[in-house]
Amino acid sequence: MKRRRRMEILIQENGQLAKKLSATIIDAYECKEILEPQYGLTMIKMRESAKKSLFYIGEVLITEAKVEINNCIGIGIVVGMEEELAKQLAIIDAAYKAELPETITWRGLLIEAEKQNTKERAKKQAELFKTKVSFETMEV
Repeated sequence: MKRRRRMEILIQENGQLAKKLSATIIDAYECKEILEPQYGLTMIKMRESAKKSLFYIGEVLITEAKVEINNCIGIGIVVGMEEELAKQLAIIDAAYKAELPETITWRGLLIEAEKQNTKERAKKQAELFKTKVSFETMEV
């Protein structure tokens, strides 16, 4: 599983899985905090639809953390003021980079969380479609 997909699953999930996974690593390994969670701003890129060119739409507040496990550095970046989640993501990222044996069992948990995220997103989408107005059927 690629890093981007893994992090998206953990961020979209309610935070319990990231807490659980990072706790297993903290209990078993020495986690050296390189950069404690701190706030920053980052630019958001958008693609203009007509010319297909990239432009910056604005800035967003992020929380960033860096952790080292077995000489491997993990980075956790999340939108908003989420210090704990950023640190947990950094620990999980470092664990994958260090190829720790615990990460092998995480794949199933991540896939299950992804399925749950998809179900919840579909449910919210269905609720939104109930309120959609069809202007083509309205009489003038």
